[in-house]
Amino acid sequence: MKQRRTRNARRELTAESPVAKKKESTLEFIASIAGVLAVGLYIITFNVQAFAIPSGSMEDTLLVGDHVFVDRVRFAPPSHLLGPLEPYRPIKDGDIVVFLHPDPRQAGTYVVKRVIGVPGDHIRLREGAVYRNGVALNEPYVQHCARENPACPYTAAYDPYRDNFPGVPLRPDDPNVAPYWAASLGSYIHDGELIVPPGRYFGMGDNRDVSLDSRFWGFIPQENVIGRPLFIYWSFKTSEEEMMRTSAADRVEHVAHVLIHLFDETRWKRMARVVR
Repeated sequence: MKQRRTRNARRELTAESPVAKKKESTLEFIASIAGVLAVGLYIITFNVQAFAIPSGSMEDTLLVGDHVFVDRVRFAPPSHLLGPLEPYRPIKDGDIVVFLHPDPRQAGTYVVKRVIGVPGDHIRLREGAVYRNGVALNEPYVQHCARENPACPYTAAYDPYRDNFPGVPLRPDDPNVAPYWAASLGSYIHDGELIVPPGRYFGMGDNRDVSLDSRFWGFIPQENVIGRPLFIYWSFKTSEEEMMRTSAADRVEHVAHVLIHLFDETRWKRMARVVR
């Protein structure tokens, strides 16, 4: 009997002990959920943005129909308010960036390219190979789809201007070259190399034979940079033509197609792939 009373006393002591876990009140639960939602809303509003890849200029790094989350903070101007809470750093050679197209004819269009030259770099191409500051780049991510892959869906004839930039004069009738770039290109060339000016970047697509990039419309202004792709959160087999169809009827048709073929045309192996 005495032993039973001792056990009961121990139970009571444990239940009433100040270290016992307290049950969360309704108010505390609501406050916790509100905190999580506030953090999520902050991240979605200020830190990340969703984009869909509309063209094959970055294949095989990014495919048409890849949907990516873009970090909008990493390359933003540093904020003294947030200080070390946000991981700011300058753009480096090799970074992939999302930016607003600098060509006024493409105003409001988002583009994704790889940075090949930062301010002060000297750039030239020789038969498609890129030289930066006199050194040939090792670029394992590059493909020359139109030349190397017989099954490549793109066609691109040999273009001496594209493959030997800027050593070969551009054609005045080339519709891919922005007029302002044709007029100003010569002022950035010294001894056959393009010199990247302050506040500007030279970008190229990984699918070099079909990419319309800085060779055709000039430098990427720092103020046009949105951020860098983090990872692919969804990838769906889509053609460039379908991505360019923007009418309401086309979009409804596309949504219906996605719903019907969600499982068999989603590229499951690309899900959560980090973009490098």
